[in-house]
Amino acid sequence: MKSDFKFSNLLGTVYRQGNIVFTDDGTKLLSPVGNRISCFDLINNKSFTFSFEHRKNVSRIALNKQGTLLLSVDEDGRAILVNFISKIVLHHFNFKEKVLDLQFSPCGKFFSICCGRFIQVWKTPDFSEDRQFQPFVRHRIYSGHYNDVISITWSRDSRFFISTSKDMTARIFSIDSKEKEATTMTFGGHHDVVIKAFFDKNQEIIYTVSKDGALFKWEYTEGKEDETTSKPSWRITAKNYFFSEAKLKCATFHPQSDLLVVGFTNGEFRIYQLPDFALIQQLSMGQNEVNTVEINKSGEWLAFGSSKLGQLLVYEWQSESYILKQQGHFDSMNCLAYSPDGSRIVTASDDGKIKIWDILSGFCLATFEEHSSSVTAVQFAKRGNVLFSASLDGTVRAYDLIRYRNFRTFTATERVQFSCLAVDPSGEVVCAGSLDSFEIFVWSVQTSQLLDSLAGHEGPISCLAFGTENSTLASASWDKTVRVWNIFGRSQHVEPFNIYSDVLCLAMRPDSKEVAVSTLDGHLQFWNIEDAKQVGDIDGRRDILSGRFIEDRFVAKNSARSKYFTTINYSFDGLTLVAAGNNNSICLYDIPNSVLLKRFTVSLNMAINGTLEYLNSKNLTDAGPLDLIDRDGENSDLEDRIDLSLPGSNRGDPSLRKTRAQIRVTSISFSPTAAAFAAASTEGLLIYSVDDELIFDPFDLDVDITPETTLQVLQEKEYLNALIMSLRLNEVYLIHKVYESIPVIDIKLIVSQIPHVFLPRFLKFVTELSLNNPHLEFNIIWIKALLDEHGMYINSRKRDFISSLRLIQRLLNRTVKEIVKCGNNNSYLIDYFKLSNNIKSTNVEQEDTEEEYEVFEDAEDNTMIVDAEEDEEDAEDAEDADEDEDDGGWFGPNGTQKLNVDAFGSSDDESE
Repeated sequence: MKSDFKFSNLLGTVYRQGNIVFTDDGTKLLSPVGNRISCFDLINNKSFTFSFEHRKNVSRIALNKQGTLLLSVDEDGRAILVNFISKIVLHHFNFKEKVLDLQFSPCGKFFSICCGRFIQVWKTPDFSEDRQFQPFVRHRIYSGHYNDVISITWSRDSRFFISTSKDMTARIFSIDSKEKEATTMTFGGHHDVVIKAFFDKNQEIIYTVSKDGALFKWEYTEGKEDETTSKPSWRITAKNYFFSEAKLKCATFHPQSDLLVVGFTNGEFRIYQLPDFALIQQLSMGQNEVNTVEINKSGEWLAFGSSKLGQLLVYEWQSESYILKQQGHFDSMNCLAYSPDGSRIVTASDDGKIKIWDILSGFCLATFEEHSSSVTAVQFAKRGNVLFSASLDGTVRAYDLIRYRNFRTFTATERVQFSCLAVDPSGEVVCAGSLDSFEIFVWSVQTSQLLDSLAGHEGPISCLAFGTENSTLASASWDKTVRVWNIFGRSQHVEPFNIYSDVLCLAMRPDSKEVAVSTLDGHLQFWNIEDAKQVGDIDGRRDILSGRFIEDRFVAKNSARSKYFTTINYSFDGLTLVAAGNNNSICLYDIPNSVLLKRFTVSLNMAINGTLEYLNSKNLTDAGPLDLIDRDGENSDLEDRIDLSLPGSNRGDPSLRKTRAQIRVTSISFSPTAAAFAAASTEGLLIYSVDDELIFDPFDLDVDITPETTLQVLQEKEYLNALIMSLRLNEVYLIHKVYESIPVIDIKLIVSQIPHVFLPRFLKFVTELSLNNPHLEFNIIWIKALLDEHGMYINSRKRDFISSLRLIQRLLNRTVKEIVKCGNNNSYLIDYFKLSNNIKSTNVEQEDTEEEYEVFEDAEDNTMIVDAEEDEEDAEDAEDADEDEDDGGWFGPNGTQKLNVDAFGSSDDESE
C-alpha cells in the first residue's frame, strides 16, 4: 500500500470569518476556512482547499483582476502571496498590524490595506520589472482619519480610492500626488460608523453607507464663475434610510447595474436599485448576522457569509434561487464514516446533526436532524444504502440514503446514552454500547426489536467493531479488557483479553482475524482472535506531537495529557494502521514491521491550543497569559461587547464563559478505495490522498470499485472486469495479481476488449514489469497481443506511448543479448547432446566447437533463426551492435537492421 499521502481537501467547513471574493469571471468563489482558503467552482460543482496554512485564522483575502495573484492576511497581519493558477506560495510578508481591509486596484498594479488610522498602498510584484531585494514595495502611506479605517474602494480607472472609518467620515485619495485638489474633500454628516463607500459607473457620484442605515448620495459640483474663491467639491444631493430595527453589517455595490446589496445583524439582506433607491427584494438567510456580502462581475449572483453558524450562500436574485447553500457543523465533529464505494463521507457532531459530504465536489448532499443530542457514532451498512447512527439521546437510528429518511429507531428498555455502534456485515443486526450501562445491546434491523443484551464487561463500553468476513464482534471497555463475541452462536461465554491499561479505542482487521487496541498509556496492541494471544505492540508516545496549552505551567515534553491515541483504523489489506487522538499528529504505521511510516501535522494554527511546542515568554505574566484576557469589553460596537452565546467548552466546566479551542482528531478512517483517508479534527474534515483526483470517472460496471470486490471478481474468473477495476484503483500489486492470474489462452480475447483509455497505463505497466520479471515468454505474449490488436491506435498516438515503446525496444535488445550469451555458453553442451543421440557427423573440425551463434529476424516469416555459418568477425560485429541501445534497434554486420518491434506484431517501425 502507498504511504505518500498528502493534504488534498478540507470538508465540513465552508466559511469562518473575513470576506469572500468572486473571481473575475464570476464562476468561482473564495472563502476563508480557518487558517486556510477554499475555492468553490460554481459551474462544475467542485471545490478544493489550498494546501498552504496561515499561522492564525485568515481575516482578509483579495484576488487581482487578472486572476493570477491571491493575497491573504491573517489576524496578526502576516500575509501570504500565492499564484492562484498554479497554487504555489510566492512570498511571505508581515505587515506587523491588524489588517481591516485589503483590495487590489482594478489595473492590478497596486493593492491597498487598512492598518489602524492609515492606508498603505503597495506595488504589486511584477515579473516584468527589474529584480528587487523586496518583492513588496510600499508606494505611499495615506493619513487623515482619526479612528480605524475599515474599508477601501477603488475607482474603475485606479486613480482614486475612497476610505471609510469609524470616525463617521469617508475620504477620497489619489494615487497621483498631482491631483490633490480632488482629494481634499471629507465626506461627513453620518451619525454612525461609515461601513462602505462606492463610485458609480461614471465616477461622478459617490454613495456612502453608515451603520445606522443611512445612504448618502454625493455629486461632484464645479465652482461658480462669479465666485473666484469657490472650489469644486462633493456635495450631498440625496439622503435615504433603510429603516430597519437591526444594524447594518455589510454592503456591496455593482456599478454596471446600479445594484446595492446590504446585510443586517438579524440575518436579513436587501437588494436596492440606485439612484432611485427602489427596493427589489428583501429576504433572510437566518437569525444570525450577515458578516460579508459580495456580487460577481455580471451582477447575477450574490454571495453571503455568516460566521456564527458557518453559512455560505450564493443567491441568483433574478430567478430567486440558490446556486449554493452550504453550512458546516456548529459544534465539533465526533465521528465519520466512508461509504462502501468511497464516494461519500458522513460526519456527525455535538449539535445533533448528521451531514453527508460528496468527496468529489466537497459539498454537503443532505443533513439529518432527527437526533436531539450529540451523535457519537455513525456507520454504513455493507451495501451503502443504509446509514446507522448512535446518540446520547438514547436512540440508534437507521437512515435510507435513497429516499433520505429515517425509517428505523432502536431504543433500549432503559434510557441510556449510547457511545459506540457496530453493524453486522450482513446488515441484519446492529449493536450499540453505552457509558451508563455496562451491557451491549443487540437489535434486529428488520423488526426493530431488542434481541439480546450482552453482559460481561465491568466498565463503560468504549468501542465496538465487526469484521467484514464474519459476524465476530469485538468490544473494548474501561475495565481493561477486550471481549470477542459470536452474535449468532449458541454460547456467549467468551474469554477476555486482559489489557494493562484502559482501552480507548478498538479496530478489527478486515479479515476478522486480528484486533488492534489503543490504551491510555500510549501503546497500540495487536491480538490474534483465534489464539487469544498478543502478536504485536507499538509504543506511540514517542511519535505523538503533544503541544503546549496557553495556560500550562509545564513544558510540552512533560505533558502526559495527550500521549495516546483515541481513534485508530485499519487499511483494507490489514498491513497499515492510521492513528490519531487529542494531539496535533496523525501517525501511519506499518504493522508487520512495527515502524512509523509517516507522521502528519494536523494544523499550524496558533489560535488553537496544542499546536505550539513552545510559548512566547513575552506573553506570560504573573497574572497569567495575555491571550486569556477578555478584551471584548473594549470593543467600540455594543453588539461586540455583549456575549449572548452559550458557554463553549469541550464538555468541560460549563461555568467558563469562553474557552480556547483544542486541537484534536476525534475520528479517522481509511477510504475503501485505498487512495485516501479522512480525519475529523478541530479545523474540519481533513482529506489526505495519494492521487490528485479522489474519485475516478465511472465506467460500465455494476460492482463497487474496491480492492475486496476486485479480488472477488477475479475469483469468479471475470478477468476483464477485474483488470479494468485494478487499473482504475491504480494499485500496482493489485494489477500484478490480476495480470498473473489471467490464463494464456484468454490473453488475446481480453486485450481486444480493453478500452483505449486504459491502454497507455496498462502497456507501461507490462513493459516495466517485463524488464525485471522472469516470465519472459508470458510477457512477450502480452506485448505481442497488445501491438497486434492496438497497433494502429498506438501508431496514431505515438506521443502518448513513446515511453512504453522505448521500454519495449530496451526489453528486446536485452533479450537478444541473453540469447546470444546463452548460445555461446552452451555450445559444448549442444555437441554433447548430439553425440548422445548417436548423431554421426563426418569431418568434425576443432573450430566447429567454437561456433558463434547469432539471433536475427527473418524478414519474410518473422521467425527466430540460428545461423552457425557466420564467421567470427561477423559475430563480434553483431555483439557490438547489440550493446548499442540508444538507437533502439540491433544492426547486422552490413549495417542492416535485423530486429525491431515488427517482430512482435507492430505494423510500423515503433522506434520512430
